[in-house]
Amino acid sequence: MKIPENLKYTRDHEWIRVEGDQAVVGITDFAQGELGDVVFVEIETEGESLEKGEIFGTVEAVKTVSDLFMPVSGEVVEVNEALADTPELVNKDPYGEGWMIKIKIADETELAELISAADYQKMIEA
Repeated sequence: MKIPENLKYTRDHEWIRVEGDQAVVGITDFAQGELGDVVFVEIETEGESLEKGEIFGTVEAVKTVSDLFMPVSGEVVEVNEALADTPELVNKDPYGEGWMIKIKIADETELAELISAADYQKMIEA
């Protein structure tokens, strides 16, 4: 299972990669493995400003449906349109082509509340 060092993580299994005042968000390799085969990703929050912890969409797998939570407050500026036709990208490449949204970060101080790769590893092993 991959846990890239250059990302930050949430306790809800989202990852975030900061790129200037924007960030890319997706779910972790661990999360997609727990969900199983992803069959549908629904994100209808493009253009909306959401608070940290708010739901920005859902991911549906064969076994279950899970909410997707904002790792930090911000505006959803882009949704990965490729997931509409190929939701399995979340399983195949969760940190690359399977990204979910891009956000404009509203409060950079919230980034300090996210967890490191090492701490995320410890959390999922506990």
